[in-house]
Amino acid sequence: MISTSAQPVIRMEGVSKFFGSFQALKDVSLNVNSGDRVVVCGPSGSGKSTLIRCINRLEKHESGSIIVDGVTLSDSRESLNAIRAKVGMVFQQFNLFPHLTVLENLTLGPVRARNTGKTEAAELAMRYLERVRIPEQAEKYPRQLSGGQQQRVAIARSLCMEPQIMLFDEPTSALDPEMINEVLEVMAELAASGMTMICVTHEMGFARRVADKMVFMDHGEIVEMSPPEKFFSTPESQRCQDFLQKILHH
Repeated sequence: MISTSAQPVIRMEGVSKFFGSFQALKDVSLNVNSGDRVVVCGPSGSGKSTLIRCINRLEKHESGSIIVDGVTLSDSRESLNAIRAKVGMVFQQFNLFPHLTVLENLTLGPVRARNTGKTEAAELAMRYLERVRIPEQAEKYPRQLSGGQQQRVAIARSLCMEPQIMLFDEPTSALDPEMINEVLEVMAELAASGMTMICVTHEMGFARRVADKMVFMDHGEIVEMSPPEKFFSTPESQRCQDFLQKILHH
């Protein structure tokens, strides 16, 4: 079988994004290949979250182009539906429906968006709850779970839509320290399975272990991009050096 990996699965070219007069992204270009594990880091307000929110059209970019698996992002309903089918997203907040059980939270998407049968959707949900290691929580409500468990449910819920690409927007920043690792473990396992991932995170131990590409952003620009071994040992820009100094030694 001929590999088609020559074509990036995500291609951003000259992307700019404004919020009023504030420019959140300045002419950003980034290629992500199938199976890449990209970690995006940078100081607060550097445009990291905006970058990944543009990839699944939660934010609309003003200029430049974003192509995800051959689909160009535009205002059309078709392009939006196509993108949302390919791209899963996990947020800081778990965004689970409090009045639904864990299982119901997971089956909702496949049943509504993909017309999956209820039985099949439940089987799918259980498979992904096993994968994030909490199948025994299926009948509970979100409020009965710890933050770490809720975030793992949120990851399983995204996986139930069987996306090709997973975006993580600081998935551990709302968690208590002792719960962070259980979520990172699940993410590391996903990465090992070959899932294409872009993670915005400050967890540098995780980045070292899992990423094959580090992206450092500041003031809406990609300042530096390199493999983790180079990124952590010999960052080129002063801004990146300062950032790593702060984050690795606090």
